[in-house]
Amino acid sequence: MQSWKDFRYRPRVPRAFAVAIGAWIVIPTTLLAAEGRYEPARLGELSLEELANIEITSVAKRPQKLREAASAIYVITRQEIHRSGATTLAEALRLAPNLQVAQQTSSQYAISARGFSSTTANKLLVLIDGRSIYTPLFSGVFWDIQDTLLEDIERIEVISGPGATLWGTNAVNGVINIITRNAAETVGTLATVHGGPEEKGAAARYGVKRDNSAAWRMFAKIADHNATVDANGNRNLDAWRLGQAGFRYDGKHGQDDISLFGSVYSGSSEQPLFDRKTFENANLLGRWDRRFGDGSYVQTLAYYSYGRRVYPGTFGETRNTINLEAQHGLMLGRHNILWGAGYRYIDDRVENSSLLAFLPPHRVMHNGNLFVQDDISLTPASLNLTLGAKVEHNSFSGVDFQPNVRISWRASERHQLWGAISRAARSPSRIDRDFFARLSPSLFLAGGPEFKSEMLTAYELGYRGTSADYGSLSATLFYNRYKSLRNLELTSAGTVVLTNRMEGETSGLELWGEIRPRRNWRLYYGYTYLHENLRLPPGSTDPLGIPAAGNDPRYQFSVRSSLDLSNSVEWDVTIRRVGSLPNPAISSYTALDMRLAWKPNNQWNVAVIGRNLLDARHAEFGAVPGPNEIPRSIFVRATWIY
Repeated sequence: MQSWKDFRYRPRVPRAFAVAIGAWIVIPTTLLAAEGRYEPARLGELSLEELANIEITSVAKRPQKLREAASAIYVITRQEIHRSGATTLAEALRLAPNLQVAQQTSSQYAISARGFSSTTANKLLVLIDGRSIYTPLFSGVFWDIQDTLLEDIERIEVISGPGATLWGTNAVNGVINIITRNAAETVGTLATVHGGPEEKGAAARYGVKRDNSAAWRMFAKIADHNATVDANGNRNLDAWRLGQAGFRYDGKHGQDDISLFGSVYSGSSEQPLFDRKTFENANLLGRWDRRFGDGSYVQTLAYYSYGRRVYPGTFGETRNTINLEAQHGLMLGRHNILWGAGYRYIDDRVENSSLLAFLPPHRVMHNGNLFVQDDISLTPASLNLTLGAKVEHNSFSGVDFQPNVRISWRASERHQLWGAISRAARSPSRIDRDFFARLSPSLFLAGGPEFKSEMLTAYELGYRGTSADYGSLSATLFYNRYKSLRNLELTSAGTVVLTNRMEGETSGLELWGEIRPRRNWRLYYGYTYLHENLRLPPGSTDPLGIPAAGNDPRYQFSVRSSLDLSNSVEWDVTIRRVGSLPNPAISSYTALDMRLAWKPNNQWNVAVIGRNLLDARHAEFGAVPGPNEIPRSIFVRATWIY
């Protein structure tokens, strides 16, 4: 029996980390003392009070203030993305302290929340303007094609914890909801270009507002990323390039709001032994909202998505997806009721090879759901109860029932306590059921014909508080119980079969917030701690064991500083400390990123951005036969807006 003392974290602070923290504190303080008369308000687009009142939609699937959300949610604002110097969506997600983001290759990332980290992580739902970007191959995300013009993002809402009652399958450990700006807010021309030894790219956007009722924009973006290196500094075969173009239209016609989105992608990436991998994607989404005088509303959303990936020598896939959904919200006394339904059709065709196959190669999948949620004001403005449930049917395992209970208490205008009990499911993917590979002349790996949904029951307790002048704090304790997790079993016939015999618990702490020493200086901090206790039943013949479930650090810690040195100079510093990974083993590391930007006028912004400045290179996530290493990079970025 293990005691609590076995799980205590005993910090070991490396010298480089201590030096970086010391310099990060001393230098801004010295500069502020020398420039004591300068306190511009420009840095903070949103005050702490305004940030607490920002409207979010991911927790309740309707607009609500961030301070009222009974969930562990972090909002990455447009200003944070700008100040980070991020050039890809995956890099921008590093800003969320409740996410674990690790780069494995030039184009592959392991992005997860609350554990089970992998480049094929399958317990995190990701949406762009309401469009789910997961793949039914493994219930995860291909991050090499998921991008958009970062300047057009309004905010990214990151929920750690289940959101399945509203969002459905795969919203198990978290939800990432990427929301782009209304076209009326992006009128004019924008052009940006960046370049350095490790990456280069360019983007342009043009927007028009026809009148007070309609606006549209179009954009294009290209990027070229150099390869990572191995432990000896030799170049790996994983260089990556991607091109993208898209548009958005927003119109208001009486009581109706209509939006139309579309984009196309095309890219390629090197791979060892064979020709370059290629990938392409196209999607079109339409949304219609109508609000009525009594406060009720109806929203419908429909999208079509086409995707094709070809890995020469391995496999190819062509996928067509049609998604339809609708929801209705209404107020009945103290009850704020939201209900809706959705249907998804997926036509997936795989071109098999001698190395691996999906059997059958062609599969049509259907997913339907019906949900209802009631927010009940038990006492005016202080105690709120949320009851909800979703019934969802998938083509593999049938019906999953996903209920949710949340309660929140506003002790005052600035302090909130909340708790939640939720159930979520991860439905089977094609790998779970249809996969087949020859591991050796006499050993095979096969999907399990009886593979069922993975299940989670989550318990959460959280606090959110804000000080009008000094800072904010969000803290969440969670305890998760998992059943029917995926594992492997070796049969007597010499076949390794995917099945659901693993179970266990995870628990941890998530803590983040913001401090504002002065009006022109903001500090962001974040810390997460994770304990995992997974197990296989007695007699299991799993050849890989528990490590196959994911590779997670015990802790991670980050601090970001955003400082305005003058009306035209911005200085941003980020320090991240990530604990070691167990299997494959990756040493803990400290990363220092920096951005120094000059804005000579309202049209131009020029920045020098450095990443991983403390070492020449380091590994962030394991690979076989050895981890790729992410090198130090410095590049220049120029943006013109007219």
